[in-house]
Amino acid sequence: MRDEWAAEFRLSITRALADQLETTLRPLKPAPLTATHVSRVLGRPGVYSLFFKGQRVYVGKAAKSLQDRLAQHLRKLSGRTGLDSNAVRFVCVYVDEDLDAAAPEKLLIKQYRKHDSIPWNTNGFGNKDPGRNRDTSLVKAAHFDATYPIDLDHQCRLQSGTQTLAAALEATKGQLPYLLRFDSSTSAKKVYRDASITGSSRSLAARSLAHQIVDVLPAGWQLTALPGYLILYQEDRRYESALGWWRRESDSHVLYTPGPRQFAAGEVEDGESPNPDPDNAAALFEINPWHHRHVHRDSP
Repeated sequence: MRDEWAAEFRLSITRALADQLETTLRPLKPAPLTATHVSRVLGRPGVYSLFFKGQRVYVGKAAKSLQDRLAQHLRKLSGRTGLDSNAVRFVCVYVDEDLDAAAPEKLLIKQYRKHDSIPWNTNGFGNKDPGRNRDTSLVKAAHFDATYPIDLDHQCRLQSGTQTLAAALEATKGQLPYLLRFDSSTSAKKVYRDASITGSSRSLAARSLAHQIVDVLPAGWQLTALPGYLILYQEDRRYESALGWWRRESDSHVLYTPGPRQFAAGEVEDGESPNPDPDNAAALFEINPWHHRHVHRDSP
């Protein structure tokens, strides 16, 4: 029997934090995720939300610079097909407190999921290079890369004149809005230094540049366009989820093979998503709402 004169009290600092962050974000008016708007965001830590076609699709945090983090998203989205980056918008809140331990984005995700889904938080949108071991994995149909694969028509430009392939690969890697990973072994680096490629002042599509790169390599090299990135290795391999690949044949001919583009059913697996279970977040501190700075209440 419960005594009428006694009760239990449980203090939830994390719930209070989530409530305050949501309250601060709620009245903000989403601004277009463009270079102009991102340049107006300060290089301070904080949390943010991305919206696509009016729906909140992603919640994240920047431990150091909101501007840098949003710029990374803008760059990534600009290199995807089937996605109009002009339809992506954002809101953000500057937070000076150390929020790493509290994982504020996870608290907000849990808060928002009471009412809506946040699809890009569970489909691999924020992932970095998955590593060589995952290249052959069958990509899930629900993955961001399968829904919005890389744009092979993205324009690149090689320096005019002749240069080593090593220099061209580094320059291309810096221009592409998606990952270009190439074999970094000692033997491969020698191949890149020994090969040369000629550029011009005109820009060309990534798919055309891929053909030129493989064309100056010895037989047996293959450049593969996976749904989310490009890889270059000396191999003869079929990738089930690939968009296609260019291979230097023994007869000095570059053969392009369209990819199977096969995807696996089911949800994105743990490790493929950048945001684990928000229930694991916990911290014991109080956030000061006066340290918040609102961004983009008024759309220009």
